[in-house]
Amino acid sequence: MPTREEKRWQHYRAAKTMRLARKEIKHNRKPKGGRRREDIAEKLYDPDALDELAAPQTERVMPRGERERRRAVMAAAQTRLDQDAALDDSLPSEDTAALQGVVMEVSSSLCRVDVQGQDLLCGLRGSLSAQETGFTNVIAVGDHVIVSPDGAGRGVVEAVLPRRSVLARPDVFARHLQQVIVANADQLLIVASWREPAVWLELIDRYLIAAERHNLLPVICVNKVDLAEDEDICRAELRPYVDLGYRVLFTSALTGAGVDELRDLLRDKTTVLAGLSGVGKSSLLAVVQPGLKLRTANVSDSGEGRHTTTQVTLLKLDPDGFVVDTPGIREFGVSGLEKSELVRFYPEIAAMAGECRFSNCSHLNEPDCAVREAGRQGRVPEARYHSYQKIYATLS
Repeated sequence: MPTREEKRWQHYRAAKTMRLARKEIKHNRKPKGGRRREDIAEKLYDPDALDELAAPQTERVMPRGERERRRAVMAAAQTRLDQDAALDDSLPSEDTAALQGVVMEVSSSLCRVDVQGQDLLCGLRGSLSAQETGFTNVIAVGDHVIVSPDGAGRGVVEAVLPRRSVLARPDVFARHLQQVIVANADQLLIVASWREPAVWLELIDRYLIAAERHNLLPVICVNKVDLAEDEDICRAELRPYVDLGYRVLFTSALTGAGVDELRDLLRDKTTVLAGLSGVGKSSLLAVVQPGLKLRTANVSDSGEGRHTTTQVTLLKLDPDGFVVDTPGIREFGVSGLEKSELVRFYPEIAAMAGECRFSNCSHLNEPDCAVREAGRQGRVPEARYHSYQKIYATLS
């Protein structure tokens, strides 16, 4: 039997013979680059090089597609590392004097941020994006942000911190997305007027739905009660909301009625004022805290409110608290709400729904509908049922 040394020489001679034979056959071809065959033969003779030669042989017996799979895994891992590096670059480093602030006003690609009592005019870091958030705007009034100041009264918003609440409406051009009007507010003050313009209960219901969906405490404020011929009629109109547990204020910016209660409500809170133009939102704030210099205007000849607040702004109240006076919104959508979900925002209707003949009853035209019967008997307020029907028709 050949010894180990003889086997190695046999391998060496066989490799050399094969090399010469192939060279003779392919003498007209240009040799390919790579390792020389002499080196391979020498490594065949070198016992320390056996492991190195075994590696390519192991690769040849990989399952089909395994090499591509491994490459894909490595490429995905590298992509993730690149994304993490980009994220690290977009956030302030330890060497940067980054500070936390609150967005007070947004205009185009700039915003005004309150940082420790100082106003900074800030741009936005290019890496910030609203993609895959469900919203169309990256930043909104009330957002808590990380800012890198430049020492000259300006800065850059490096990051937007998670929001605890939002008030949003459907985007004008992309109805499946929403535009954030205000972020991180505590409560939503739904301001209506008894007259000029007349109270619109359906809009109040829309705001109540928005508040519950987006973690805001709703409060209803009926202003201009001085225009009511009989205030008892006014209070009776809003009685269904009181019975449902909503807080309802009756105020007059002209006479000062209810202003003290409103001032207590606003203390130590961030409050969003929402409602039609002309209902007196800005006038109420001017009475609560004189000197805010808010724009006001009379109601137009058509009876609708004139648009006086043109931009969402976060305003500081004394001694504590913030308010946001929003532009008047004539249409406030409930984007993303399913028809089957609407009933849960009407507790008085939901309480009757279990008695309907059909479990999936829409409470509109189905036979043996307990809700419709309760409406005829006055157990469900007519105005609330009417707004339910109107909003239901707008949902997909």
